[in-house]
Amino acid sequence: MNRTRSRAVVPDQACVAAVDLARFAIEENVRPDEVGEHLGVEGEGDRIVTHYFASLDRAYLGWRWAVTVARASRARNVTVSEVVLLPGPGALLPPQWVPWSERLRPGDLGVGDLLPTSDDDDRLAPGFTEVDDDVDHQMIFEYGLGRARVLSPIGRDRAVRRWHSGESGPHTPLAHAAPAQCSTCGFYWPLAGALRTGFGVCANEYAPDDGRVVAADHGCGAHSEAAVLPHQVEPTSPILDDLTYDTTEDPSEAGLAGSVDVNGSEPLGHS
Repeated sequence: MNRTRSRAVVPDQACVAAVDLARFAIEENVRPDEVGEHLGVEGEGDRIVTHYFASLDRAYLGWRWAVTVARASRARNVTVSEVVLLPGPGALLPPQWVPWSERLRPGDLGVGDLLPTSDDDDRLAPGFTEVDDDVDHQMIFEYGLGRARVLSPIGRDRAVRRWHSGESGPHTPLAHAAPAQCSTCGFYWPLAGALRTGFGVCANEYAPDDGRVVAADHGCGAHSEAAVLPHQVEPTSPILDDLTYDTTEDPSEAGLAGSVDVNGSEPLGHS
């Protein structure tokens, strides 16, 4: 049996000796004080060698400069092929790239932004298709609406889990403190279709979820049957204290000529 062995690359000695040339190529692009010691060489191929230098730039600690030099066949001079900055062991790296479709979060879409959906989006299904249901087979067909795609069972189930576990679901402090569930509230408007039994829209302008989809077992203090408003308490009549008396000033001490008795007679002391 024949076994093919990869031939080890023997570094070209002329390229290995071109340390100063490689350093000079870096210093043409950056300040000399940003280039550190020579870290070694690596053979890349026939008459192709990469020199590594430490990076002293504080923004790229742990990185290293890589300068690839080469020599043409039967040529004496070594030339620079490329100069790059590569991360070394322990270098600080940016987080792994995540596609925009995975970075997008609810609320990120702004005015004028477009959010296209792919043709194979599993949340959508053709407007006329047969789907499996827990009870039986049903046909999804919206006559006259002209929609090419409608919500698929997968998209529906994701929405159910998202809405039920969110701020408008039953597992919130607001719902736990509510006097009753939304399903018994007069402001609860059930959704149509398969989600009718589990979700609806709040139509109470004073409720925190007004105009939003809420779970049937959600709740808040603005329930239509929460409580009867208490009657306004009427103020009581003033209480007159006739068991005590008030001390008044003596008229003689006030500089009055006399006083009149209770029967309206002339001042006392006069005949």
